[in-house]
Amino acid sequence: MQLTDFLNASPTAFHAVENVRKALEGAGAVPLSEKDAWEIQAGRTYYVIRNGSALTAFHIPESPKGFRVYAAHTDSPSFKLKENPETAEGPYVRLNVEGYGGMLMSTWFDRPLSVAGRVIVKEDGELRQKLVLIDRDLLILPSLAIHMNREANSGYSYNVQKDMLPLLGCAASKGQLLKQAAESAGVREEDVLDYDLFLYVREPARVLGGAGELIAAPHLDDLECVSAGLEGFLSASFGGYISVLAFFDNEEVGSRTRQGAESTFLSDVMRRLKECLGCSEERYQRMIADSFLLSADNGHALHPNHPEKCDPVNRPVLNGGLLLKYAASQRYTTDGYAGAFVKELCRRAGVPFQVFVNRSDLPGGSTLGSHAVIQVPFPTADIGLAILAMHSCYETGGVWDYETLVKTAAAFFDEQ
Repeated sequence: MQLTDFLNASPTAFHAVENVRKALEGAGAVPLSEKDAWEIQAGRTYYVIRNGSALTAFHIPESPKGFRVYAAHTDSPSFKLKENPETAEGPYVRLNVEGYGGMLMSTWFDRPLSVAGRVIVKEDGELRQKLVLIDRDLLILPSLAIHMNREANSGYSYNVQKDMLPLLGCAASKGQLLKQAAESAGVREEDVLDYDLFLYVREPARVLGGAGELIAAPHLDDLECVSAGLEGFLSASFGGYISVLAFFDNEEVGSRTRQGAESTFLSDVMRRLKECLGCSEERYQRMIADSFLLSADNGHALHPNHPEKCDPVNRPVLNGGLLLKYAASQRYTTDGYAGAFVKELCRRAGVPFQVFVNRSDLPGGSTLGSHAVIQVPFPTADIGLAILAMHSCYETGGVWDYETLVKTAAAFFDEQ
């Protein structure tokens, strides 16, 4: 699946994981369940899913030395529907939502929106997830006209409860939301016990720019890194290490969930592999010491209209190559050893790299690495690709950068 196809087919973390699952199974990967006993054979690829929104896949070589883990996250900032989502005041029906992650709210106005996620039903005596993707222009967030807010272009502080409730329609639309969600999932509305539903932007990913060198799309942060890691994994020959894809959920809200990077998901899988492979504790600790984690999450490119927001020396640009991220605060975990590891990896892969650091007076966000190493104490580097308008509902990146991350991931998994 090409990047644009993957982005268009993955409006939520649940859909992203489902699309990764399909690609892995198409390549012969074997599904596992955390509820069942595992039987593992060298030379094969396996995967396990937690909560429908996080996935860990691994390939087992003969006599593995350690682990090579590539991590990314499946979620993006959005608006999540609350329970009893329809709110009717006067002639209009709106949806009651709350913010998920730190989004640029203004970018959500005046464009077609819809709803995707999952519903939970009881089937054969068990609670099961059914994916929802209402594939039509369903909602809109209308701006307040400039005549009614003369200060709109001077800056405005949005209130999610007041300003960000999308319009479902007029009185005729009452009761339609959950009905259409159930229809999308292929179930009866009365059988839906609960749901996790989000707004998503209807515009598809597009390639643009004078030379076709730019991509604009929803969810570049971080599904671009998910897609590149998957492609690198599927194209790898695999070397002497256990190759691991670790795709976590909930990075945008802190990673502290059972399916987030700070959970035991990755360490649980590793411990079970230890038992399946018959490793002693001493042997397992030696494998841990000979392991490495690439935390892949996109970073900021030099902005064409605001170059002053960038570090005065390290100024990454679109299509400048792989991004290697540093922070003295350890919000990015890359240190001298990890940075040298990645630079050597890029040399072997034949790809360019560039360095990202925040302005010293403008602290940035954090990412997966600093959370994941709490559970798995690997040397870790934070990498990604440079994009513009991060946390907009429609972000911009460089077309040519994507292949650098694919090649880096493949070289990482091929390491002997």
